[in-house]
Amino acid sequence: MDRTKTAEKIGAKFFNQEFYAENNNADEEFKAIAQNFICGDTLARDVLTDKAKMLVILTALTTVQTLKPLAKYTKAALNAGASPEEITETLYQCAPYIGISRVEAALEAVNGVFAQENIAYPLKGQASVDETTRFAKGLAVQQQIFGADNINNMRANAPAELKHIQDYLSAYCFGDYYTRGTLDLKMRELITFSAIICLGGCEPQAKAHAGANISVGNTKEMLIEAATQCLPFIGFPRTLNAIGCISAVCK
Repeated sequence: MDRTKTAEKIGAKFFNQEFYAENNNADEEFKAIAQNFICGDTLARDVLTDKAKMLVILTALTTVQTLKPLAKYTKAALNAGASPEEITETLYQCAPYIGISRVEAALEAVNGVFAQENIAYPLKGQASVDETTRFAKGLAVQQQIFGADNINNMRANAPAELKHIQDYLSAYCFGDYYTRGTLDLKMRELITFSAIICLGGCEPQAKAHAGANISVGNTKEMLIEAATQCLPFIGFPRTLNAIGCISAVCK
């Protein structure tokens, strides 16, 4: 099947043949190039599941704050088999890496789609910690991913004026988010890696979370594929930087 026909087939599968329905006045040649690349090339790859590809794309759009297409890709994620909870948790997982306000803006767009699709909202809560357990459970997840010795040494060696940052990492980043339901640790780490590479300029953190992905059972191929799915939305420079980080860790 040639690339154009592949793009048409995938466009029908995920977007009900309405890839550019929200922007019919877009330049026709650019529309064709974009649709053929996204639907005929990157989405046509099969390393990740359809659902995982869409969750990674939602991560990319949320991170770079390209909010207009979020509605289209939220519908595509539903068509790919993602549940409303999986979509929402994907956005939640981005918060400690890209900031609360970006996630709030993305949630507004996603919730608008849920309303259109008659999906009851708010969704069932996914929190598994409270104020008395968030630190301990977050620290446990942190140690599970990065190794207890590494985390304990990092905390012990932190200067006094930075102890609060270490506590926030354990309680807020890992306790409030990584312990939530619906998404498993492997998917949460893939989302985290995707968000970090989409930010750009965060290569030390990208390398750390490339290693974390391997630690929880994801593969080098999956990381490359996540970067590939982000490519149309972040461009080649950030994608190539991400691949460099993957190669440095997964030798």
